[in-house]
Amino acid sequence: MIDQPPADRTAELEARIADLERRSTWRSTVDEGRSGMETAFWALVHTILPEEARKHLKAATREQLLAARVYVDKWIERLDEEEAAKESGRQHEKISVE
Repeated sequence: MIDQPPADRTAELEARIADLERRSTWRSTVDEGRSGMETAFWALVHTILPEEARKHLKAATREQLLAARVYVDKWIERLDEEEAAKESGRQHEKISVE
């Protein structure tokens, strides 16, 4: 490789760089808006945690989001009920039963 003329060496290096860029996920993460720190974090997670553990963590995250959705839906429902009560002109009185 060292005996090659500079033009051939440059072409070879450019071809190697192009190949690395095609195989690298770096460009796609930049295009997706990920920071270098986030990319490094996920690379570490994929290196340290086995596939099964990542699957369980993903399922747990999904369950947390579903729980949050229930909470938000209930909150919206209460706001809608309050709005409907105001529009109907009737006031509801809460009576506690013992």
